[in-house]
Amino acid sequence: MRYFSVRKVLNHRAAIATKSRGASNIQNVREVLHNIETTDYPFSHLAAEFLGTALLNLCGLSFVILNFSPGSPVSHLLPDAGLRRLLTGFLFGSTGGLIALSPLGKISGAHINPAVTFAFWLKGKIRAVHAAGYAFAQLAGGVAGAVPLLFWGSIGARVDFGATSPGANYGTLSALPGEVATTFALVILLLFFVSHTRIRRFTPLLFPFLYAAMVFLEAPLSGTSTNPARSLGPAVISGQWHAWWIYWIGPLLGAFVAVAVHSGTWLDKLEIEVAKLYHFEHDPLGVFNWTRRSRTKHTPGTQTENE
Repeated sequence: MRYFSVRKVLNHRAAIATKSRGASNIQNVREVLHNIETTDYPFSHLAAEFLGTALLNLCGLSFVILNFSPGSPVSHLLPDAGLRRLLTGFLFGSTGGLIALSPLGKISGAHINPAVTFAFWLKGKIRAVHAAGYAFAQLAGGVAGAVPLLFWGSIGARVDFGATSPGANYGTLSALPGEVATTFALVILLLFFVSHTRIRRFTPLLFPFLYAAMVFLEAPLSGTSTNPARSLGPAVISGQWHAWWIYWIGPLLGAFVAVAVHSGTWLDKLEIEVAKLYHFEHDPLGVFNWTRRSRTKHTPGTQTENE
């Protein structure tokens, strides 16, 4: 499947090259244009990633509002803040796991987090141009998914619609390491699961229990974002930008350290075949195993392993 074509400008560019630089440039121009023409840019993947991240924020942050707003009945039915953190983390992680299992996750791989895409890029499993598109789609989806939260009205406004900020009893110096540590835990466990053929099919089940534990333990420090797109959405609609940079630097640094540990230890012996969280066999465009495709000579009339 090809998403754009430049065949119409081929002859025009070739003619320009002939006049300005001679006949030797014709072949160069044609080669460049052929490379562009045969490039598959996964716009459908970006659309799925946009929708997946929007759903993550819409559902996940609704759980935050429902469980922690003083105007919500849950805070009265379940007064223990620790139990509510445990429940919120489990529900938030379940949302991410269900997106990975869904048709959206089948298409996009369900990264739904720039830190996860960053980690897969560092591992060489996704091209930089695709990773950049993913990050843009995730951030845009995070904002789009947060907009409907305005319908929570005053109940949502009391908790800034789920915006993340350092805890009242902790400062930036505590919140930043918290984000680094939780994102490190997310990415290192994710890489371990998807690189182990026997357990990788259980990867979506990791998130409910992991986030339940992390939110229970770490949320008082930073709010346990681990995801710039998750934090950007409610910040935009609430205007709560306090220490916003923590939720960009912390997750990206945590992902970087996790990849460094994974690549520098015995864990690297476990091969990550595709940059997906589920539906590992579905990769018609070869977006998620770029490293392996780049090592496979592809000639017209033949098929690569994933085509």
